[in-house]
Amino acid sequence: MELKKNLQTSETLRLGLLLAFSGGFMDAYSYLYRGHVFANAQTGNMILFGIHLSEGNVREALRYLLPVLAFTTGIIIADLARNRYRSSVKNLHWRQAAVLFEAVILAAVSFMPRGMDLVANSMTSLACGIQVESFRKIHGHSIATTMCIGNLRSGTQSLSEYISGGNQDNLKRALIYYGIIGCFVIGAVAGSVIISALEAKAMMCCSGILLLVFLIMFREKL
Repeated sequence: MELKKNLQTSETLRLGLLLAFSGGFMDAYSYLYRGHVFANAQTGNMILFGIHLSEGNVREALRYLLPVLAFTTGIIIADLARNRYRSSVKNLHWRQAAVLFEAVILAAVSFMPRGMDLVANSMTSLACGIQVESFRKIHGHSIATTMCIGNLRSGTQSLSEYISGGNQDNLKRALIYYGIIGCFVIGAVAGSVIISALEAKAMMCCSGILLLVFLIMFREKL
């Protein structure tokens, strides 16, 4: 595909797969270990917020509202960083700074006790917001690495277009979308297994994945 010629490291499939793995891991961690709150799936959090609010359980409602607000804040932080530091500063691209900040946040979460689940979930959602805004394309296609619904729609549309028209580019595009979804699921499975062994410290594994992404991005100037 022509887009590969000028492809930025941040838009390569290998980085997208790693980021999708981390996205699935974060959701599994927050849901399974931190009180059934979603790190990425803010639609689910909003629904649960509304349900608890309708029952008059304000305290429970806040458990789901604060991660949504933190996710939104993460998007704002990433957007401000992109606008202010669009060019590299001392050979460090703003996306590298974003993913490093995300890794630090998740490392801090791994040391938080169960009594700090609300803070831990909010910080995890903050990191997810930063990621979803910082890494929005793979091979020139708009793809999210922290959620699946948009990817499922776009991938299925591309597959349908391939079936009806036979264009190989549509098939390649569909496989990229489905590959990202697959890695997201694998990340969730890995998260579930690692959480059972490491509990809170399991998030260090996710932080390590993001540090790997940070290092890979040094391979070429973005």
